[in-house]
Amino acid sequence: MAENVEVFLEVCREGAVIPAYAREGDAGMDVCAAEEVSIAPGETVIIPTGLKLAIPDGYEVQVRPRSGISYKTPLRLSNSPGTIDSGYRDELGIIMTNTSESAFNDNIYGIDSKGNSKGTYRIRKGDRIAQIVLQVVPKMRFTVVDSVKSIGTNRGGGFGSTGVR
Repeated sequence: MAENVEVFLEVCREGAVIPAYAREGDAGMDVCAAEEVSIAPGETVIIPTGLKLAIPDGYEVQVRPRSGISYKTPLRLSNSPGTIDSGYRDELGIIMTNTSESAFNDNIYGIDSKGNSKGTYRIRKGDRIAQIVLQVVPKMRFTVVDSVKSIGTNRGGGFGSTGVR
């Protein structure tokens, strides 16, 4: 069993939901919106969570998408995974983009809508909008060399060099 690491949490907005693991063995905790936000097609917004964290040195909190939102809506986390550094003490905000190109109608959808409908989405206060995962962050130390060619194995290629099949 993994060790428990103490992360301090401040609730900075009334009614903010404290994250919790939904099931035994879950890697991430869901985070909720602390206010109602509408996201129009093509728009990127920061959704406040009402939470501030004090993460211990040597760790980060990664912000990741919830699979159901990614599957059922055109909403995407813009910087996934997002990194919350151990020295950050401001409110955790979730950067979300509505990838709909345009609204096909005047309907307003919720994140519980099915069918990946294109249009404006309304995030309600208390909606589970992302998940957070605590990760160990080892520090890098660089050694400058004349060439990296002879160090380890060069697998060759990159940026799609292995194809799709």
